[in-house]
Amino acid sequence: MAQRLPILFNKKPCYDIVFSKAFDELLEELRELGVDKKRLCIVTDSNVDKLYGEELLRLLSGKCLKAVKYVFPAGEENKNLDTVRKVYKFLIEEGFDRKDMLVALGGGVVGDLTGFAAATYLRGIDFIQIPTTLLAQADSSIGGKTGVDFDGYKNMVGAFKMPRLVYMNISVLQTLEDRQFFSGFAEIMKHGLIKDHIYYEWLIENMYEICERNLDTLEEMVIRSCGIKKLVVEKDPTEQGERALLNLGHTIGHAIEKAKNFELYHGECVALGVVAAAYISWKKEMLSMDEFYEIRDMFVPFYLPISVDHIDPQTILGLTKSDKKMEGGKIKFVLLKKIGKAVIDTTVTDEEILAAINEINFSEEDLYE
Repeated sequence: MAQRLPILFNKKPCYDIVFSKAFDELLEELRELGVDKKRLCIVTDSNVDKLYGEELLRLLSGKCLKAVKYVFPAGEENKNLDTVRKVYKFLIEEGFDRKDMLVALGGGVVGDLTGFAAATYLRGIDFIQIPTTLLAQADSSIGGKTGVDFDGYKNMVGAFKMPRLVYMNISVLQTLEDRQFFSGFAEIMKHGLIKDHIYYEWLIENMYEICERNLDTLEEMVIRSCGIKKLVVEKDPTEQGERALLNLGHTIGHAIEKAKNFELYHGECVALGVVAAAYISWKKEMLSMDEFYEIRDMFVPFYLPISVDHIDPQTILGLTKSDKKMEGGKIKFVLLKKIGKAVIDTTVTDEEILAAINEINFSEEDLYE
């Protein structure tokens, strides 16, 4: 039996997150949305399509007016307006109108891009999220943020567009390659650090089961992470205040992601950004030294980096200045007051940022010091 977590805005139901261990209950959820009278377009990437694209197309065929599939090449480099334009063209040629629906099948890139296309095609059509990565299930599929990169700058073009449904088949996490799985874990760890020290401790206590991808443990983990994000986005759906806490690790993380030409996964960059933010928190005497080193070292058992090779600190600093979270010329930096409590700080100086970047910057010379 699927578990359900309703998302409310202004105390009114907006959409449900449905947790299952198969795709079996998806059709019934879609029937509740009246898909028998809609055209459905599955938008996915070339990697996910090989695993689940045809399965989902068969499931939907004959259950709606029309079921089609649009596949774009996998990779962050394709999360851009050119790909969105191709989606528009496909939808126009297939006769999609405002009553129809998009189905985002994939990870964060697919979900963000499909959501943005849904927000802007014919001034907005419905879409649902079927996230297939840990990062997407625990974080990016929830809350209605959509967007694409522009000239390499992360999510610089976007819109808020709430899905009609988020359907999570937890079993798909067992097909992820290791690096992709653990990349998503950075967002999981982030949730515990910003809002729930008990959950953070639970993650550490269940380290073995998580790394072995025990299905029951993964289900509990994803549900608890989604519960934390639910509390945050319901209070602040359009990021006017508290929702910015979810950006812990993202300011420096996004800068590293761009500087490294997206060679590192998003979650790997978030882990590096969290270490840097924790370092600044320590130097500002918010965290103790022991807490900083514990946070840093806890990424290691989950195969996430705590240092990065040969980045230029000035380049990274410059890239943080073009981050979309700038406000009034100041960076809204998320720091940790303690494990389980994050705060927004606009007083972080360039010198503090550079010191944090140097803390995670690894070079071969370090081996001989």
